[in-house]
Amino acid sequence: MTGKSEESKAAAEGDDVSSKLEEAQAQAEKYLDMARRLQADFDNYRKRTQRENEEFRKYACSSIVGDLLTVVDDLDRALEHAGEETEFVKGIRGVRANLMKVLESNGLREIPSEGKFDPELHEALCAVDGEEDGMIAEVFQKGYTLNGKVLRYSKVKVTRKTEEKAESKESKETENEGE
Repeated sequence: MTGKSEESKAAAEGDDVSSKLEEAQAQAEKYLDMARRLQADFDNYRKRTQRENEEFRKYACSSIVGDLLTVVDDLDRALEHAGEETEFVKGIRGVRANLMKVLESNGLREIPSEGKFDPELHEALCAVDGEEDGMIAEVFQKGYTLNGKVLRYSKVKVTRKTEEKAESKESKETENEGE
């Protein structure tokens, strides 16, 4: 009898060891899964932080660039009123050109102020009668983008169709429909 009881004892111990081994393997899998998730979370955090830092660096100079735009505006106004093309005036044009090169190398771009009015790029200060609706008639202040983001909107005068022209066009369309 002792043989059978020892065998059953050994089998019970074997079952106990195998169940403990299975528990340990399940626990190890659980810890490995947690470690993988933690590693993925950290990797995502690192990438997000890197993107945020790049974004910050990209627009960190926006304040000083905005301030320098007032200098560019002053130079433009001075050059508008300059008489003849003297050496001094040529020098001022050169200074302005160099300043714009530096600003453009840092991501500054002038917003086009010709053609159709775009409310995402232009600020309409007033409207005048014209041939077409929504065309830019005059630019009061140039606008600029910095790395694709609007730094300063163009301040413009926008055209609108005159009432007489609009009414005559409507009456012509009505006549054409009646035929």
